[in-house]
Amino acid sequence: MNQQLPIRIVSKVVRGYGRGSKDLGIPTANVSRDNLTCSIGSFDELPTGIYWGYARIIADGSSDDSGENKNGQENNNKISGREVYTTAVSIGYNPTYNNKEKTVEPHLIAESTHPQRHASSTGETLFGDFYDKKIVLSVVGYLRPELPFEGLEKLTLAIKKDIEDACRLAKEDNATNKEEREWVLLH
Repeated sequence: MNQQLPIRIVSKVVRGYGRGSKDLGIPTANVSRDNLTCSIGSFDELPTGIYWGYARIIADGSSDDSGENKNGQENNNKISGREVYTTAVSIGYNPTYNNKEKTVEPHLIAESTHPQRHASSTGETLFGDFYDKKIVLSVVGYLRPELPFEGLEKLTLAIKKDIEDACRLAKEDNATNKEEREWVLLH
């Protein structure tokens, strides 16, 4: 599997089941299978598992890149489209929920000093909705296999550990990390 990494994906964000936000307090930007460009082929060829990487949401004309809202006040829950975020990514069937369709669900992680970094109900990053916006995603490393969990509390704890691991690995100063952050920034 590591020989397939990194995996580079460009797509758009679509509505998922809403469980990341509602059930877990860890929202994800669900990747469209229909509008996907991928370095290893098709959506169905993506290897299942939990990964880490980098992502960027491309702001459209409805977002103000100045970071201010229409009233001139700072708008911290929006993204500018210029920021590359560390991400923990689930690729697969979410066995705790017994999904029948494969999904790609990155959770974008803001820097620890960002006002939205601990804004969700479980203390994770919470931004506004990204629906129909372009997502650029580099899946850099493998964290663990998909696993069924006995209850949402255990699932949430596992995801929080994945987020910690993603943050630690993304901070490593190496050529692959630099190259993939740059690729995400330029696409």
